[in-house]
Amino acid sequence: MSLPIPFGWYALEYSAELSPGAVKPLFYFDEHMVLFRTEDGQAHVMEAYCPHLGAHLGHGGKVQGDALTCPFHGWQFDGSGTCVSVPYARAMPKRAAEGPCLYSYPVQERNQMIWAWYHPRRVVPLWDIDDLPELSDPDWSPIDCYDWEIESPIQEAGENGVDIAHFVTVHGALGVPEADITLDGHRRETKLAAVAPAIDDEGQIDFANTETIHLVSRNYGPGMSTQTFTSKLKTAMLGTITPITAGRMKLCFAFTKPRNISAQFNMLADGMIAEIVRQVQQDIPIWENKKYAASPMLCDGDGPIAKYRRWFSQFYDDASVRPKRAAVIASSERPEQAALVG
Repeated sequence: MSLPIPFGWYALEYSAELSPGAVKPLFYFDEHMVLFRTEDGQAHVMEAYCPHLGAHLGHGGKVQGDALTCPFHGWQFDGSGTCVSVPYARAMPKRAAEGPCLYSYPVQERNQMIWAWYHPRRVVPLWDIDDLPELSDPDWSPIDCYDWEIESPIQEAGENGVDIAHFVTVHGALGVPEADITLDGHRRETKLAAVAPAIDDEGQIDFANTETIHLVSRNYGPGMSTQTFTSKLKTAMLGTITPITAGRMKLCFAFTKPRNISAQFNMLADGMIAEIVRQVQQDIPIWENKKYAASPMLCDGDGPIAKYRRWFSQFYDDASVRPKRAAVIASSERPEQAALVG
């Protein structure tokens, strides 16, 4: 069974990487697109090919004011995809005068990234993007970014977060934390408490004693997730998953930590970030060499995989491709269990 591209908001670029006047070709959602920022700072994403004679606007196109100029014949398009100028024409072509002639994706800039709404039938956005407050807080550090391109449908990466059994076999975890999961429309929230070696106020680890650490993990549709640690050791992470094609994805993690922390706590935060990155790199060979099992043979220790799949199925436009109810062996799934990171 092959999985289609689910609809939702997807991150296409870091905001800091697109200066005013910049133009970039993109390929996501199995579609060629052009990303540009007008001189007044507005980011736009449109389908790539000029409706005149098919030139790719992302290869040689130039921003002039609030319009993108085609490199082939100089036709100009504003951010809505409307042709606003044909420099050598005595009259605007009829089709161009009737309205937008290039599809312009709905775009938002939130969480230091540029997001585009994808829907296979170009339905308007069905929800808004949520903010991760730490990313706009001056008391938190600039983001530390890690990006991967992976041969896998994006559902597989998200499912990793509820596949609790693999944390022992793949990542070497000593035990599996338990958490409360709440599903509410396009949102999924996991509140987790786990036992770990105690950390004192100076950031020193006391291996003779333990304490409870707290993590809140959230999903906002198929393309955005966040993780925040709220104990003495604080970090926050924005995770984005963007389909390149139905079977290939780009995964981005952007981490931030408090600015005013001791050198010891800074070292511990960097160690936590490095561990999360290490676990992703352990997952990638499995994702790239597995197949999607539409009717998996599950057991009671696997975690709420079937529940996750039912939640994720709402983002597929065609109901006929929604995953079937998974077979459960030995006992019912335990939806109160969840994993720390994927």
